Amino acid sequence: MAEAVRRHDDGALPGELGDLLLNLAFQVVLAEERRAFGVPEVVAELERKMIVRHPHVFGDADEAPDWESMKAGERRGRGNRPHDARDPLAGVPAGLEPLSRALRVQERAAGVGFDWPDVSGAIEKLREEIDELRSLVSGRAASPSSAGLPPSADVVDEAGDLLFAAVNVCRLAGVHPSTALATGTDKFARRFRAVAERSLADGIEMASADLATLDRIWDAVKRSE
Repeated sequence: MAEAVRRHDDGALPGELGDLLLNLAFQVVLAEERRAFGVPEVVAELERKMIVRHPHVFGDADEAPDWESMKAGERRGRGNRPHDARDPLAGVPAGLEPLSRALRVQERAAGVGFDWPDVSGAIEKLREEIDELRSLVSGRAASPSSAGLPPSADVVDEAGDLLFAAVNVCRLAGVHPSTALATGTDKFARRFRAVAERSLADGIEMASADLATLDRIWDAVKRSE
């Protein structure tokens, strides 16, 4: 569904929304069967949360409340005060998609003041992580004994640090990392397809062409955009 929305695909969206709605309805039916709740309770809870969380829309507040402070208050209201005091990350689902989980962890940390003052600090941290990974990978590439082996634990660790730092840059730049990555992947895919089309038109076999040739075509595609 998210892909259909992102692509503005009104032809596919009704079907994808239907798939999502089926899953939501199925959960309600299961709850009704065990006499836990039904549709009225779901709608009432949605209305309650919308009103409480948006007093600048439904009340007299002049501006939107701080989201992290509000969520912390809700967790305390559910009796999680002692746990939250020890763990500011309590309640961040471990099963979240990794980019979104990284973002939520960073938002929680920022909520208790552990954050860069602006995006420049996060960018410098990203550069630091790139240098650290480059150092590890360069050393590995220079070692004949490493050929064909899976990445070492320290390479995996540093690659994770780099991605986490990149998420932080996105967050402080006001961009959701999943949105940024999807946009970047779509752009690469669009250009790569154009490279393939131009290569075919010029009689160039991509699999056997050297990188300089493909890079030249890539630059031509970028210029044409």
